[in-house]
This record gives sequence, C-alpha cells and structure tokens, in this order.
Amino acid sequence: MRVLTLNPGSSSLKASLVHEGNPVGWAAWSLPEAGDDATVVAQALDRWSTVDAVVVRFVHGGGLTGPERLDDATLGALEQLVPLAPLHQPRALGLARAVLRLRPSLPVVAAFDTAFHAGLPAAAAQYPLPRDWTRQGHLRRYGFHGLSCRHAARRAAELLSVTAPRLVCCHIGAGVSVTAIRDGRSVDTSMGFTPLEGPAMATRSGSVDPGLLLHIMRTAPMSVEEMEDTLYHRSGLAGMSGTDGDLRSVLALADTGDPDATAALEVYLHRIRREIGAMAVALDRLDAIVFTGGVTAHQPELLARLAAPLGVLGIAVDPARCLAEGDRVVSPDGAPVTAFVLDTGEDVELARDAEDVLTAVRI
Repeated sequence: MRVLTLNPGSSSLKASLVHEGNPVGWAAWSLPEAGDDATVVAQALDRWSTVDAVVVRFVHGGGLTGPERLDDATLGALEQLVPLAPLHQPRALGLARAVLRLRPSLPVVAAFDTAFHAGLPAAAAQYPLPRDWTRQGHLRRYGFHGLSCRHAARRAAELLSVTAPRLVCCHIGAGVSVTAIRDGRSVDTSMGFTPLEGPAMATRSGSVDPGLLLHIMRTAPMSVEEMEDTLYHRSGLAGMSGTDGDLRSVLALADTGDPDATAALEVYLHRIRREIGAMAVALDRLDAIVFTGGVTAHQPELLARLAAPLGVLGIAVDPARCLAEGDRVVSPDGAPVTAFVLDTGEDVELARDAEDVLTAVRI
C-alpha cells in the first residue's frame, strides 16, 4: 500500500510517502511559509499522485483508542477538541478536509498521539481534583507524542533484542515530553490533559504552579484568551530568552553571554532531567533511554550536556557518538542503561495505522 502521511507539528508540517512500510519520499514546510491547507495538500498530491490512502496525524483524539477513517461526523467530534490542542488540531482538521475535498474517492485516516497513552494506569491518568469533576473520565491526563513513543518502543526492542524493554522516551522538539514505557505500553508521561504540561518547550510554558496563574489573572488582570496565548505562544524558551523560542536562536544568544538566554537553557535542561527522573521511578527497571525529535536530530551535541547529571540513574552519553548519523547507541560501552538516538518514525507509524484501518474494513 502507498500511503501519504501528513504530520502537522507546532513548528513545521511534514509529508511522507510510505510504500509497504518504508518511507520513499519526504517533504517539509515551516509553518509560516507552508501556505493554506489546500495548497499544502495539493502540492503533496501533485508530488505523489498515485497513493492508496492518506493519513493525518492528530495530536488529540480524546477518548479514541485507535485510528479512525474520517468522515464528516468524526471530523465534527475532533473539532470539539481544538481548545485542548490549539497549536495542532486546527491544522490537522484543515488538512483532512482539504484531502476529502480535493480527492473525495481517497480514503483518509486519522491517527492519534493520545491513543498510545489510552491505557495509562489510573494513578498516572487521574488528576487530584474533585471526584464530581473526574468521575465521567474526560478530565484526565491524555498524554501526547504517542506515535513517536510507539516507534521508540518498537525500534529499541529491535536494537536491544529484548521483547519488551523498560525504557524512557524523551521526545525533544518544539514540544517536549518524557514517557515511561513498560511492555510496549505507556505507564506514565509528562504531558497531560493538554500538550502544555511537562518540561518547558520552545514557546509553551510546560508545568506551572496553577496558583501562580490564578494570582496573575487576578492582579494583571488577564482574560482566559490572553492567558492561553501567553502559555502556548509567549512562554518557554521564547518567553525566558526574548527570542522566537527556536533552540538555535537561544544557543546563539547564550554564546554571547546573554544572562536570560543562559538561564533559559538551564531551566529547559533541568525540567527535562526532572521528568526523566520521574519517569524512571514509574518503571521497575530501566533498560534504555531514547532521545528523539527535532532538537535531538539537529542539536545532538546538547544531549551530553543534558545527560551529564543523570549518572545517578545509570544514564551516560558519549559526546562523540551523539554526532554520528542514523539510529544509534550514544551511551558508552558497558553503561548500565543503553541510550539511543532514534528517528521519530512517525511517518512509519502513521502508515501502519492507516493500513490497519483499511485492511480491517476490507475484511
């Protein structure tokens, strides 16, 4: 099967052609230059005119536990989740609708990042809020970057020759999450009800004391919409350093001795380390740690700095190995925990989901 994958992220939009499980073509756009949804879809379909299906990555699937073939009813339900993932969900909806409009005979499938975390244990999924709020099961921790985590678990098992390694997956891109994986399943993760929770990110705040936010809204004063814009677009590395939040910009500014950029990097790395520690204790042993995502791919030299204080967990990184290419081990020989740098593999996972849905329909 030839599957066109469309993967809208918070800072870029990627497309890939996957044939029989193997990526054979790739394209990417930065979001400011990507153009509207119809333009992107038309370009992708012109580039790869012969495809059997299209699959779109949706960050939030709510209570859905697996991929779905899209129709108007499903799209309407997914639109209700826009407030929970405002950086990602609108673009995914627009791309899906553009495909259905331009190629109405082409099957379109949605694959969900949240699906990988659907089986989180209750202790990890539930917020300590009034039971009248949480009883219905919707106000819970959903988790994100699930397609990346699923690929990390699959690929680490292959490379370690272990059926179900206990591992921590660190997806480090414009968005950042850390997930504990046991027996191929998510057992805890840093992102929650929305993709705001967890470490500091490019423009997102990550976890902040809710009492601090209430204090600001009372004293500023600030509307809900203004607070949302601040937490999603003007916080994280961008807010702390006064840059656009791109890690390259922050690193360049820190190299000049700028104190805000230097502090921003330290906060960023500290928050990721803290989540790694939290996820490690959600496992009964730690076999491996996986680093993946755009920052991992483009700033691999940062991994040694990130991992330097993690020796207490048996985690170490060889700086020279970080600079190699492809899926690779970056821990020193004999390290108690194997550290990997892996491609996110989201295109492969997207295509797998599309094939699963469409094969089941044919059966």
